[in-house]
Amino acid sequence: MVDKNKKIIINPQQFALNVIGGNQKLPNEENKKYIKRQLTLYLEALFLVQDFNDLEKNQFALSKATQRDEILEKVIEHRYH
Repeated sequence: MVDKNKKIIINPQQFALNVIGGNQKLPNEENKKYIKRQLTLYLEALFLVQDFNDLEKNQFALSKATQRDEILEKVIEHRYH
């Protein structure tokens, strides 16, 4: 079972390195073209994970704020009713 209260953070550099590590040079591909392809993949993977981590951080904070508000609402409701 997945703990929905635990945020997931991915190491962007490690992820990007893993992506390009699985990207083999094509037969008859020039080195320059291969290097450009590797760089493009690395940067896209890096930015994608950074965006994911930012979204996860924001969602986690929003979830915690919602939980806090619900708890405060119950406390106030119990206290004044």
